[in-house]
Amino acid sequence: MPNIGPLELMIVLVIALMVFGPKKLPELGKSLGSGMREFKSSITGEKDEADQDVASDEAHRARLAAVTDQPQ
Repeated sequence: MPNIGPLELMIVLVIALMVFGPKKLPELGKSLGSGMREFKSSITGEKDEADQDVASDEAHRARLAAVTDQPQ
């Protein structure tokens, strides 16, 4: 199996940049990273601290929205 060096990685990055564009590429990287993190946590059976923080932030936003939507 051939080794992948820095030149090959740059070629792949340039092709990805041309295909997806500069605005969409960071979003794709972020979703790929979160997918890999989810896969790893499902394999190991661990909960990620970032996932717990997101869940607590969502619960806080829901409580805040419930309070602000009440008529005064």
